[in-house]
Amino acid sequence: MDISMYYHLLLLTYSAPAWASFMAGAFLILTLSLSFYLVFDHLSTYKNPEEQMFLIGVILMVPCYSIESFASLVNPSISVDCGILRDCYESFAMYCFGRYLVACLGGEDRTIEFMQRQGRKSFKTPLLLDHNDDKGTIKHPFPMNLFLKPWRLSHWFYQVVKFGIVQYMIIKSLTALTALILEAFGVYCEGEFKWDCGYPYLAVVLNFSQSWALYCLVQFYAATKDELAHINPLAKFLTFKSIVFLTWWQGVAIALLSSLGLFKSSIAQSLQLKTSVQDFIICIEFVLVQRRWVLLRLFTCMYSQQNLTV
Repeated sequence: MDISMYYHLLLLTYSAPAWASFMAGAFLILTLSLSFYLVFDHLSTYKNPEEQMFLIGVILMVPCYSIESFASLVNPSISVDCGILRDCYESFAMYCFGRYLVACLGGEDRTIEFMQRQGRKSFKTPLLLDHNDDKGTIKHPFPMNLFLKPWRLSHWFYQVVKFGIVQYMIIKSLTALTALILEAFGVYCEGEFKWDCGYPYLAVVLNFSQSWALYCLVQFYAATKDELAHINPLAKFLTFKSIVFLTWWQGVAIALLSSLGLFKSSIAQSLQLKTSVQDFIICIEFVLVQRRWVLLRLFTCMYSQQNLTV
């Protein structure tokens, strides 16, 4: 029997163990409860719509992931469709996160003015007095410094960051559509690292696109972290980065380990499908992610109240 036919037959006949569905469902309910709490909390204090509407878009990424992962776990035959919807919303959430940071800086025009102002400072600094002052310039870490010259803060820098995020949205949507077409012809083979499958090629393209988008976000954070100190940007950035980057690499690692036959645990073997293992883990770990968003929200509110009383 052809491998792709066997895989499709397994998807149609396989059902997750009852204990896995029960645990994932319980964690899903907890995740939704925390998510609705955060959303309604923002809506009840909707005083900064330019900031909060984009932040709500980021918060909804967690229940979106959890619902689609649970649906894929319970019904593996729709795992590819759920994965595509999840990927599309992930790219939208990254755009929302970037727009949220810009909104916290006062909007796009003020952000560009800030970049230009910081960039002009580096020109005015006497070289003999402060030759180590890096303000107004973004220096790249190794190995990026081998290919890229330092970026001076300017309107051009803002456009590079903006395009770096938008290109991920475009490529993510195109690869999702390509995956859907390949799946219809039975040659996508999700999680299979084989030359005649589309999955590894799309994974490589997405890896470069996602890495560049996150790199641009890192550089934007480095340039604006002092201006964004009032929103605790590092904790929010690390939380978002763990959702987007680590979750994707987690899926690739699971597929690779399974292909190499290194999945020996009884839990992984009882779930059988690589996608089911990923879906089960996401349902559990996203409770911790949303809990962290709640703590960040409470911390930000306490910080704002302290500033108002000073």
